[in-house]
Amino acid sequence: MSESEIPEIADKDRVEIEAALFRKLLAHLQKHPEVQNIDMMNLAYFCRNCFSKWYVSEARDHAIDLNYDQARELIYGMPFADYKAQYQEKASEEQLGKFESAQSKATE
Repeated sequence: MSESEIPEIADKDRVEIEAALFRKLLAHLQKHPEVQNIDMMNLAYFCRNCFSKWYVSEARDHAIDLNYDQARELIYGMPFADYKAQYQEKASEEQLGKFESAQSKATE
């Protein structure tokens, strides 16, 4: 098999791989709270809050009643108020300027 050929992956295996990958990504983000949401948003057009909103949306699609604050606690690994008090820094004017552009790209 050449390097460009992706092996066939059964749906069940794909879902399990993707779920494990997501858990690793969350653990990585929780391990590195110094990475500010605004910087993530400005560079990648998503942040921990976006994950939280997506989590709520997917939960609803599965008839699970999960609100935004509950989803943020799952994503942040603690209540958001605690995370904000411990880790969130005040955004600079430059960060805020970039954020407006990034936010519009995030909703595309």
